[in-house]
Amino acid sequence: MWKPSQSEPSIPVSGPETQRPAASVASVESANRNAAPAGDQAVISKGLFVKGEISGTESLYIDGKVEGAINLPGNRVTIGRNGTVGANVTAREVVVMGKVRGNVTASDRVDIRAEGALSGDVSAARISIEDGAFFKGGIDIRKADAKPAQTLGTPAPAQISITAAPEPQKPVQ
Repeated sequence: MWKPSQSEPSIPVSGPETQRPAASVASVESANRNAAPAGDQAVISKGLFVKGEISGTESLYIDGKVEGAINLPGNRVTIGRNGTVGANVTAREVVVMGKVRGNVTASDRVDIRAEGALSGDVSAARISIEDGAFFKGGIDIRKADAKPAQTLGTPAPAQISITAAPEPQKPVQ
């Protein structure tokens, strides 16, 4: 143990004990850097406001305010609890925990969490709306491998109409 009254012992530079921790830290950092492309995610934090078009090849987490268009077709767009988006969003996956005003197109899924609000039309292969979430708009469910250009020749999806039937009249006696 080192005491302030003692001079520091000389540490050999090539000793295995001193090199091992530094090498393991470096290998962990390089492993994280090499694994990062699969998990790259840009962040628009709470204090930022972006007006215009956002496009790119990374996933995006929005906790600030965005107005315009968001086009990240192969990635995930997450609107955080503080996020406010006034834009059409195109992505592989969209998770809404904040507020979105605009149409959402996802090649895979749209997930509206309990604290989320979405006003606009949704077009996706899968959609999940949790209890307590706000949604106002239309939903177009399409197959995951279908592209919008291929759906032009297909018949329109069945429309569901719910009406209240009048109660049967009782005969007068």
